Formats: sequence, C-alpha cells, structure tokens
Amino acid sequence: MSSTQPVPEKRSRKTGAQEAAPVVTDAQAPEAANSPLFVAPIGVRWRDLDAFNHVNNANYLTYLEEARLQWLQHVPGWFDEHSMPVLAANELNYRRPIEWPAQLNVELYCERLGNSSMTLAHRIVDAHDNTVLYCDGKVVMVWMDPTSGKPVALPQSIRDAADTGA
Repeated sequence: MSSTQPVPEKRSRKTGAQEAAPVVTDAQAPEAANSPLFVAPIGVRWRDLDAFNHVNNANYLTYLEEARLQWLQHVPGWFDEHSMPVLAANELNYRRPIEWPAQLNVELYCERLGNSSMTLAHRIVDAHDNTVLYCDGKVVMVWMDPTSGKPVALPQSIRDAADTGA
C-alpha cells in the first residue's frame, strides 16, 4: 500500500488575495484630516517577514513602539525617577499586508489627554503614498510612579508637545 503525501505548492511572492487587497484611503481614516503629531520613518527589514512573505502582525507593534520612542526623544522631561509611561491598551486594525521591501511612515496623533494618560492614534502608511494604509488604531499610555505603581499626573512636557505637535 502506497501512501502519498500532498506536496505543498510553491507560493509566489504575492498571492491572489494580497494582489486584490483593498486600498484604504485617507477618506476612510478619521485621523487623516488632522496633522500628525509626529511622523516616524520605518524601513521594513527582511527578518520582519513571516512564512507568507509579508510583515508578521506582531512587528506592527514594534513599529508603533519605535515611532512613540522617536517622538518622545523630542520631548524633554517625558520621564524621570517618579514618572514614566507604561502601555495600558492597544488597538490595531490590520488593513492590508506589508511586503518587503517597503518604506513606511508611522503617523501619530494625539486623540486624548487625561489626568495621567494619553491616547495616541496611529496610522502605518506607505512612505511614498500615504493613501496606502496598512494599519490604524490607537494606544493608551499611562504615566505612573515606578516605585509605587500608582498613576501620576501627565508631565507638562507631554501636554505641551501634544498641543504644539512637537
């Protein structure tokens, strides 16, 4: 008795589903009407790809973290020994796959300032055509005292940066 195993077919770099993926335009992204607080350029690395030859969904979180850190580097006094941000929540809407090679822009928008928290909306778009939307969503960052673990007032430098777009 001979058993034959199915042979997986070789995949091209783009599958039919990827080629037909809809382009989400600025008109469909509510943050697009406002100017970004900050735009971080990100290059897709070969190692970011998964078995389907597109960026693994977990790497989107890394791109967003990198963009937040690039922005915070321009904000003096965003943390000290009694006040630092932690990520409290995140929401990601995957709109289309990112393939290699790609140059991206991560756009950050201030959606809300609270007493101890900030909600940052984000969009990951193609660096050459910002109507090509790969991901959107938001994150909530809460400033807290690392010793006590209790929330603390949002630093004035963060409030100022959110107001001025610095």
